[in-house]
Amino acid sequence: MAVTGIISAIIVGLVIGVLARLLIPGRQNIPIWLTIVIGIVAALIGTAIAGALGVATTRGIDWIELILQIILAIIGVLLASTLYGKRRVT
Repeated sequence: MAVTGIISAIIVGLVIGVLARLLIPGRQNIPIWLTIVIGIVAALIGTAIAGALGVATTRGIDWIELILQIILAIIGVLLASTLYGKRRVT
């Protein structure tokens, strides 16, 4: 993967993570850096799944790939907020 690919994956992951956090109702008690990391991982895994399904490269915007990435990020943020929330005692 080239440097531009890594930088674009980080940027896309940041956006995906923030979108997932905004789509989940309520407040998530996880730090923003964890949301970004989850978004980056979800973007990479979503791209791999879309590639395996044969929908990663289409004309125009790859909507299926984006939806997969957002769904994975939502699941990741929900899991992280559940696990992180149990660990923190207020």
